Amino acid sequence: MKLVTYLKDGTEFVGAVTKCRQKIIPLKENGFNYSTMIELIEKITDEEKEKIKKLADSGEGEGRLFMKDVKILAPIPEPKQDIICLGINYMEHAVESVRYKKEAFDGTREFPVYFSKRVNRASGDGDAIPSHSDIIETLDYEAELAVIIGKDAKNVSKEKAFEYVFGYTVINDVTARELQTRHKQWYFGKGLDGFTPMGPVIVTADEIAAPPVLTIKSYVNGELRQNSKTDLLIHDIAYIINELSQGMTLKAGTIIATGTPAGVGMGFVPPKFLVHGDTVTCEIEGIGKITNTVE
Repeated sequence: MKLVTYLKDGTEFVGAVTKCRQKIIPLKENGFNYSTMIELIEKITDEEKEKIKKLADSGEGEGRLFMKDVKILAPIPEPKQDIICLGINYMEHAVESVRYKKEAFDGTREFPVYFSKRVNRASGDGDAIPSHSDIIETLDYEAELAVIIGKDAKNVSKEKAFEYVFGYTVINDVTARELQTRHKQWYFGKGLDGFTPMGPVIVTADEIAAPPVLTIKSYVNGELRQNSKTDLLIHDIAYIINELSQGMTLKAGTIIATGTPAGVGMGFVPPKFLVHGDTVTCEIEGIGKITNTVE
């Protein structure tokens, strides 16, 4: 099923999207007392999942709304913790990254690059990307598949990793390249306000085969920039959950952004960074797309 957070009359609600993808079934009006998506992820039972899925599949339920009549927010507007991100997790992106940084690359990536992305509030489809032009000039985009952890994960084996996945969404890991390189770490350059467009929905894990093999694309002003498949991750989802859970507990609701493929702005010669007025669309097969304009 597809779950969404939306704004109606100034209040945030959680709903299920019908199969036609045009309507929302409000969960509270149908007996599911979840105030936020995080609360849903933490508390939902298998029986409740099945009931919500049946409502969404049938298109029935109380208080149905047209999606066009409400504001669709990021599915998790305010994550409880920073997002865990994978850097340089597609080989062709590794190549373009080191070319931009003028570094040597031996063609291998033995260990993952993990970093934390600060998110005060995630942006939804249609929200603006602030240019922060007073402090940066090299604004970039990165389409990524995000994994949502569904239950506390500690010492999880690769074989059981997908038992801990609640679902998936799309993230644009917006980046200020000069801050990223200047500080020799990525927290500041990745964590500015408005740098986490997310959504439009969370697709639950039961709807996507494990591991996901999905087309991932991005467009800038209609021009196709990124075009890859999520099974080309250097370090796949099972590896990531297994490795991280050996040393830390991945709490329910944890968001893991799995990395971006080649085709980001810094990868072009000369680079194609975002400027005021540019429109970026990030799209993943089976999940949907988010479109945001730089302001």
